[in-house]
Amino acid sequence: MTQGFDEIRVDEVEAGTVITLVFNDTITKEDYDYFVPQLETFTASREKIRLLIELRDFNGITPGALWEDTKFGFRHFDDIEKLAIVGESRWEKVMTQFIKPFTKAVVKYFDRTQLNRAEKWIRNGNT
Repeated sequence: MTQGFDEIRVDEVEAGTVITLVFNDTITKEDYDYFVPQLETFTASREKIRLLIELRDFNGITPGALWEDTKFGFRHFDDIEKLAIVGESRWEKVMTQFIKPFTKAVVKYFDRTQLNRAEKWIRNGNT
């Protein structure tokens, strides 16, 4: 297992494919090397995906991981329909604003206490 990446879950719902990525601690380039190929399998076989990112005890992202995230965003600019980020701090909420120019997805931040609300939003057919 990698340092910050903890889990990937895939759910097929009426509105489409929901992929949940769970991270703990610090996200590294090695984390991206591990989970991006899995994500790309789904983006290649579906029209659009919905992505829920859960950050638990999050301590940041390394420069190498940030570069991988930017490259992923450019490659999959049109592939993600909705993106929910669930976190615990103000800077994670600000990070959500930083992501918006790199995707056509509807991006929304939820506090950790609103995880159920985020899950309902990401599964809902409306954007």
